[in-house]
Amino acid sequence: MAEWYEESFGEDYLLVYKHRDIQGAKREVHKMIAWLDLAPGAKVLDLCCGMGRHSMALDEAGYVVTGIDLSEVLLREARKNDPEGRVTWLQGDMRNLPLEGGFDAVVNLFSSFGYFEQDAEHVKVLKEIHRMLKPQGRFIIDFLNADYTAAHLVPASRRVDDGQLITEQRSIEDGYVKKKISITRVEGENGNCPENPRNYLERIKLYRSDDFAAMLSQADLVLEKIHGDYNEEEYDPSASPRMIIVGRTL
Repeated sequence: MAEWYEESFGEDYLLVYKHRDIQGAKREVHKMIAWLDLAPGAKVLDLCCGMGRHSMALDEAGYVVTGIDLSEVLLREARKNDPEGRVTWLQGDMRNLPLEGGFDAVVNLFSSFGYFEQDAEHVKVLKEIHRMLKPQGRFIIDFLNADYTAAHLVPASRRVDDGQLITEQRSIEDGYVKKKISITRVEGENGNCPENPRNYLERIKLYRSDDFAAMLSQADLVLEKIHGDYNEEEYDPSASPRMIIVGRTL
């Protein structure tokens, strides 16, 4: 049986998340560059790069970028948006990366962490981040803030986009935030749905800062700073929407 992340990042993902914008990625990259203190021409790995918005913004900012993702569908879109082949795009599992390392920085963005059931699997990811980095290399993990997410969870939403009815149901169960997505083609003025819905699950394990600190220690990574958002310097566990972890190798 396929894992949820093997099924959910396909063609329908492009529809559900089409609202993500390039300018937002550029603003976030500008912040990341300052937090990481990257020198011009530094080698950066975008781990779980998706459609490559941040990879392309990092390239435009003057860095040598590799983007890696498990989804060939998302990598296809990334390559389409990079006709000159300025970024190196690779397919791979974040727990076992097909790379030798030597990067000045690794970035893991938009809650592309916490996909697995076992903590040991997430520690594997962190150990791979360590392996990718040069000595004193830097990293960013942009993760959701568990308490803020629980307090502001929208249980259900629905919208129509490109003739498709998209419904999303969100819940927190057994230490995970879960989103069930249903997509159905609609027809006519009455909004009839002539086809069976296409159903997907997204599931992220809820980690807090203490959990991250313990797992990072197991991977010989040092937590230096947590930011609460790309517009915030300080992290407030109850009020910050994000938990953006900045650190380095030992």
